[in-house]
Amino acid sequence: MLKTPIVVVNFKTYPESTGERAVQLAKIIEQVAQDYSASVAVCPQHADIYRVSREVSIPVLAQHVDPLKPGRNTGWVTPASVKAAGAVGTLINHSEHKIPHDQVKQVVDLCRSKELVTIVCTADVEESKGLAAHSPDFIAVEPPELIGTGIPVSKAKPEIVSGSVKAIQEVNSSVQVLCGAGITTGEDVAKAVELGTVGVLVASGIVRAKDQRAAIEDMVRALPK
Repeated sequence: MLKTPIVVVNFKTYPESTGERAVQLAKIIEQVAQDYSASVAVCPQHADIYRVSREVSIPVLAQHVDPLKPGRNTGWVTPASVKAAGAVGTLINHSEHKIPHDQVKQVVDLCRSKELVTIVCTADVEESKGLAAHSPDFIAVEPPELIGTGIPVSKAKPEIVSGSVKAIQEVNSSVQVLCGAGITTGEDVAKAVELGTVGVLVASGIVRAKDQRAAIEDMVRALPK
């Protein structure tokens, strides 16, 4: 299980977080986490999971896995394969890689059988409530229209965050909630926690920042101790 409060950094497929630069960024994030005794995790591309996981001690997660067991599945990504590469969990149903809700359940169940942490992404209160029934470890609420805009959902649409927290807790109180979309500053992180989450899922706010170290420092400093 990931320790909370937490900042989870999704590397996406940005050139700033690909290949050796993925390792460099993960090391920066790890060092800041150690300096501030904070909990962080990173989600590199599948091709970089092995190299990143071998270079840092912070949790490494996949960006996606498919609802398949090992076998004749060319071109797909199994939970077993990302675990073997060094991942401790995975994102599921990100707005940039949506899957049917019945497949979300299949993936969550497969990951649980492999002892992989699951972070299911949702767009709104309704989807959050529906997917909480599948008992993922975390749900990350991210309205897709705000992703990559620099406009934090915690400020632009706080009711989606607080409403999702309430709905999720009513369905399954063991599911922890993260907040994503437009998170770029420590102030955004603090507001997300104030709304009832245990941390944030962030991408370009750190990956594409002019000073990546300063960006992650600002965010982890805002996490409650």
